[in-house]
Amino acid sequence: MKAKILAVFLGVIFVAAACGSGSDSGSASGDDADRAVKIPTHNWSSQLVSAEVVGRTLIEAGYEVEYVPSDSQAVYAAMCEGDVDLVHEVWEGAFGVAFQEQVDSGCVVDAHTHNAVTREEWWYPAYMEDQCPGLPDWEALNACSDLFATAETGDKGRFLGGPVDWLKGDEERVEGLGMNFEVVNAGSAATLWSELDAASANNEPIVLFNWTPNFVEAVYEGSFIEFPEFAEECRTDPAWGVNPDLTHDCGNPANGYLKTGVGQHFIDEMPGAYAIVQNVDLTNADLAAMAAMVDVDGMDAVEAAEKWMTDNDATWRGWIGE
Repeated sequence: MKAKILAVFLGVIFVAAACGSGSDSGSASGDDADRAVKIPTHNWSSQLVSAEVVGRTLIEAGYEVEYVPSDSQAVYAAMCEGDVDLVHEVWEGAFGVAFQEQVDSGCVVDAHTHNAVTREEWWYPAYMEDQCPGLPDWEALNACSDLFATAETGDKGRFLGGPVDWLKGDEERVEGLGMNFEVVNAGSAATLWSELDAASANNEPIVLFNWTPNFVEAVYEGSFIEFPEFAEECRTDPAWGVNPDLTHDCGNPANGYLKTGVGQHFIDEMPGAYAIVQNVDLTNADLAAMAAMVDVDGMDAVEAAEKWMTDNDATWRGWIGE
């Protein structure tokens, strides 16, 4: 299963042939640019599956689609440059800063806020509460840092972070809160789940980056670390928070958004496709199911998207306007 997950994350570029269009207002028409809609693919399972879902929905409406493997931070600048048309999984915790920067510049449009509510944070399996009393409090975690120490981190605890391009600010948080931890970034989401699986098999200490909605809560019991409550000032104002000298002395948003952003050029050139993309609305259950089909059931992104669309036929047809 692990090999299959890694293969999905590699991604490929391909152009899907257009299918027959309907007569609804959201379908392809002469008013839209004569080109493929460019959808980025990233390095986590729900995004790879939902990218297929969005693309196949557009194909059903008569559009061509091109999937473009993209860096999950640089993709927002790529929208400004016209290299991609939309980003349909903008997670507030990981990508909110990069996204908002381009929205403020005027070349990216905040098109839709999904029904899904997100959280991205340090996380531990439930058995760690016996080994480290006081969890999920961050100060209790810090007091138990020696439990998480490895040969790689010496006398500091090891926090297994997400891929570097997710830019979670973990190093800044460790410094801002004076934590005795070292951040070690995983190369992919698959590495996170592989290490969690191995540690859980023997009740070994681990604290790692996790998020919800995700398949993890259906497979492993555990909790997010509770850091000082997030505020925007935490990222920019050293005087805010428990450390008067440094920023990032707080957690991530506990009730984060999931948004769709589009390039202004996409609205201008492909208004019919934009109308469909604006209707795409994902829930926590949708994202958890998409991730589970890949990370638990061993499907690839295409298989998972086909199953999700079969199981949710009325939903995606409603996005088109049928």
